[in-house]
Amino acid sequence: MVNDDLRPEYRREDFGPMVRGKYAARLKESSNIVVLDPEIAEAFPNAKAVNDALRGLLELARASAYRSASSASTPAQAMRP
Repeated sequence: MVNDDLRPEYRREDFGPMVRGKYAARLKESSNIVVLDPEIAEAFPNAKAVNDALRGLLELARASAYRSASSASTPAQAMRP
């Protein structure tokens, strides 16, 4: 036999005081939702397009940082015409 503790009816006071935004901070910490400005959102039809563009930008930034780091290791050569 199943012990069912559900009541046929509940009243608001059965649940204690309501707290507005009780879980807001926890949700904000665990969420990675980003809201795009309207003019930026117009350029991307969906989430895949945004992710593809960001991946491309990240690859470009990494390649640029790698080139900068490798050229900084030989500053005398970089200064030659």
